[in-house]
Amino acid sequence: MKKIEAIIKPFKLDEVKEALHEIGVSGITVTEVQGFGRQKGHTELYRGAEYVVDFLPKKKLEVVVPDDQAARVVEAIAAAAKTGRIGDGKIFVSTIDSALRIRTGETDDDAI
Repeated sequence: MKKIEAIIKPFKLDEVKEALHEIGVSGITVTEVQGFGRQKGHTELYRGAEYVVDFLPKKKLEVVVPDDQAARVVEAIAAAAKTGRIGDGKIFVSTIDSALRIRTGETDDDAI
C-alpha cells in the first residue's frame, strides 16, 4: 500500500477531488495547512503598511491506495493541481506497512 500526500493550492481542491473520483479513489483526507517553499511567501499592503506573509494557505490531501493504483493517483493529482505557476505544490509517496478498519477489523488492502 502507498500513502500519497499532496500539498496543493486551495482553489484546486475541487478539481483534484473530481480527478480522484474519476479513477476510483473512494476516500480522501483534507487538511488546511500553511507553508512556503521557494516562493518564500509574499508582501501585502494593509492600511498603508507593507508586511510579509511568510506562510501561504494550502490544502494537504492524504490518500492510501493499493500499490498498483499509486502511479495513476499521482498522475491525476498532478494534472488536476497544475497551474504552471510557482507554488503549485508537491506530492509525496510513502509505503504503508499495514492498515486496519476499526469498525470491521478488516486489514491491509481490505481496510482501504
